[in-house]
Amino acid sequence: MQQLSETHQAFRATCRRFVEREIKPFATQWEEAEAFPRELFARAGAAGLLGAAFPEAYGGAGGDLLHALVMTEELIAGGSSGVAAGLGSLSIALPPILRLGSERQKQMFVPAVLSGDKVAALAITEPGAGSDVAGTALRARRDGDGDAYVLDGRKMFITSGCKADLIVSLARTSDDPHQGLTFFVVEKTMAGFSASASLKKTGWRASDTAELLYDGVRVPASHRLGEEGSGFLSLMQTFVGERLMLSAMGHASAELALAEAINYVKQRQAFGKPLAGFQVTRHKLAQMASETRIAKVFNYHVAERAIAGQDVAMDAAIAKNFSADVAQRVCHQAVQLFGGMGYMRETLVERLSRDVRLLSIGGGTTEIMNEIISRLLPLR
Repeated sequence: MQQLSETHQAFRATCRRFVEREIKPFATQWEEAEAFPRELFARAGAAGLLGAAFPEAYGGAGGDLLHALVMTEELIAGGSSGVAAGLGSLSIALPPILRLGSERQKQMFVPAVLSGDKVAALAITEPGAGSDVAGTALRARRDGDGDAYVLDGRKMFITSGCKADLIVSLARTSDDPHQGLTFFVVEKTMAGFSASASLKKTGWRASDTAELLYDGVRVPASHRLGEEGSGFLSLMQTFVGERLMLSAMGHASAELALAEAINYVKQRQAFGKPLAGFQVTRHKLAQMASETRIAKVFNYHVAERAIAGQDVAMDAAIAKNFSADVAQRVCHQAVQLFGGMGYMRETLVERLSRDVRLLSIGGGTTEIMNEIISRLLPLR
């Protein structure tokens, strides 16, 4: 893992100050309420967090993937993966606009999201189509003379779906499983569009997760991103970035759980001495630290390769699987070290142990990642 540049280090300090001031004091409250204030987007935008890894031409700071990774780490350190996921929803919603959109579309949609004035969400998963995006059923048909499309269908498990003003939605414009997929920017004010109340989840509780209904939503053709059929390739590229951010959530969650465990075992007494005085405890912590460090170093390595323009599809899948596994093992062991207190909702390790379970599901399941990896191996 290369040393972060001074720019990255300065950005980390900015993120850390923001988290200490705006998130940490309220994380438990927001987790219990299963929501965080919408105003946090505007405050994060004003602090420069949301636009750090996006082009200056659209209100960003012109940073790179490592800026996004650093922000993810620091948001996780705030103690609420749900807040990190919610504030980070733009990192998967905006790439299709930047990759496929016209200059007019980029100027229309991106700056307001980077400032935090508007919230953006990516809508891919459906009740009958998760990791298999070729099964997308949300239908977009041309309306009348072709100046608009009508969208009908549903999306499911959409992060920031309740708060989102802009929903970057993958829809089917032809029956071809892959070449028939197209992105549209749907605005929440469009007639026929609605979002459910936030769905009840095991973890990531402070983030809102919605089911979206498209009931004859008329979307102007000017809101279509790229040509018809261009959605699948762009989505695959977006998935790489998403998987790296989920990988970062994994190693950052493991780091946080490890730090909590170390602090606890130094204070907790058993049989007349601190838990840290027992070899079995120290060796358990050593294993937790080793796996966490390996995951972090590999995630940074993959991010640096991506910045250099290399194809990291396989490594991103490996990183996601490994980091998810490490996060689950480390958080499980942290709960074990806490004993009964580790099962109480007042402890951070309890929350982390629930939150990391999603990492092997979101952005493509472990099984799908293994299929991607196997297809890229020289088996023939």
